This record gives sequence, structure tokens and C-alpha cells, in this order.
Amino acid sequence: MTDAPFAKAAPETAYAKINLALHVRRRMPDGYHALETLFAFCTDGDMLEVAPADDLSLAIEGPFGQGLSAGGDNLVLRAAAALRAATGTTAGAAIRLDKHLPVASGIGGGSADAAAALRLLVRFWGCDISAEALHAIAAALGADVPACVASRTCRGEGRGDTLDFLPDGALAGMPVLLVNPRVAVPTGPVFQRWDGIDRGALAAGDPLAAARAGRNDLELPARALQPVIGAVVAALAAQPGVTLARMSGSGATCFALFDGVAARDAAERSIAAARPDWWRLATALR
Repeated sequence: MTDAPFAKAAPETAYAKINLALHVRRRMPDGYHALETLFAFCTDGDMLEVAPADDLSLAIEGPFGQGLSAGGDNLVLRAAAALRAATGTTAGAAIRLDKHLPVASGIGGGSADAAAALRLLVRFWGCDISAEALHAIAAALGADVPACVASRTCRGEGRGDTLDFLPDGALAGMPVLLVNPRVAVPTGPVFQRWDGIDRGALAAGDPLAAARAGRNDLELPARALQPVIGAVVAALAAQPGVTLARMSGSGATCFALFDGVAARDAAERSIAAARPDWWRLATALR
């Protein structure tokens, strides 16, 4: 049963997540921070495939797969185990993760992979599960996982898992360039360096206008840990046709939205020539 080829299973994309804006309002009694953020998702990301198996297993490959644990602590296997427990499923799954996104980089990473695993296995196992129950599983795995399950433009509040979905197509197709200077920035130390100052609410209304009027309160703490982030944002902001340039999440990946594909591609070529050591992904919003 375990030798069924992966090619026969429909793959699932773990879409790269970006925070168009991220306002940290306060630290809550449970230790988490109260956030207001605008989530958007790219058309590209990691890839997951699944084949029949007697138990759960995970194999990791791809340009950013080296050194990652494929054991039970991996969020993909944790997601699979939680879904199996919640639905009473007895089937197994041999999962393969093709890791194309940098690790600890502020664009979803393990959260997007776990979310993609949930979507994939609901379909693969034929699970009968409500959206509310799936949200509860996702929220228990991490604050970003519920948004990543939906992979739709939305506003997140609370820990980031209270979601208000925006009209489909609000930003769809907008060209975006992701750039990471190949440094990892763990989320915990970045939040620990937040100065505790509430700089105000995230605006409502048009998501692009709200994002441009907003900010990422974690950028300065992240830059204190990895000053190169400032150079990445500056390089993106200097490109012609940029609508918005900012760090995503807790870093170190930064993004720029562009007014056209030609401008995005020209920026990708320019940054590639100047900094060939930086990781880049030319993509678009879903």
C-alpha cells in the first residue's frame, strides 16, 4: 500500500503569505500579542503531495528542505494527526513536502504547509468536517494557520486568527516580488523586541489603501536583529512602478507590489544583478 506513486495524487500548494500591514496593539494576558493585520496570498509557494499509506509519514525535499525535521514535531504531521483525531479517520498518508519558500521568513512557512496539509488530507481522506471545526484545528496549530487554510485576502485580529474575509478579487492578479536576504528571523525574538507602544489601529475599507496607510510594527525589531532587512526594503522601494514595499510578518522576507508585470520583472532583474545572493520570487496575489 505504501508504494503507490505520488504522481497519482493531486498536489496542493502552500501559498506564500504576506502581511500587507501588521499593527501590534498590545500584549495580552496569555502572552500573545493583539494584532491587526491584512493577509494576502501569492499564487506560488511550497508543494505537497500525498499517497496511500498505513500510517502517517513525511518526506521533505526541495531547495529549502535541508535540515528540516520530518518527525512528529513538524507542523505538517501535527496537522495530519489532529485532522485524523478530529474526524475519526483511520487511514494513513505518506506526505511529501517540496520546500521552495525560505524557512523562518515571515511568509507563512510551516503555517502555510500545515494549512495545505489540512486542505489536501480533507480531500484525500474524504473527511466530513465543518469549516468551524477545521478552523479550530488550524488555530490550535498556530495563529497564522487559519488564514493560511483559506489563503484568501482577509483582515486578521486577536492573535491573527479572528478573520474577516474581504471581497474575492480585491487584489487578485497584482504583481508582487518577494525578496529574502537568506537570513532566518525567528518570530519569538522579534516580538520580544517590540517596544510596547500602540501606534494606532489599522484602517478599514479598501485593502490596498489601508495597507499603504498602515505599517509593520515588527519591522524595526526585526531590523535590530538583522539590519540587512532595511537594505532589502530600500532596494524594493527604489524600483520603478512600486505601489507598496514593506517587510512581511516578522521578517526577513520583504515584498513589493507593482503596477504591472513588466515593472515587477524589471525589478527582479535589477535586484538579481545587484544582489545575486538574495532569494527572489516574482509572483502575483491570488
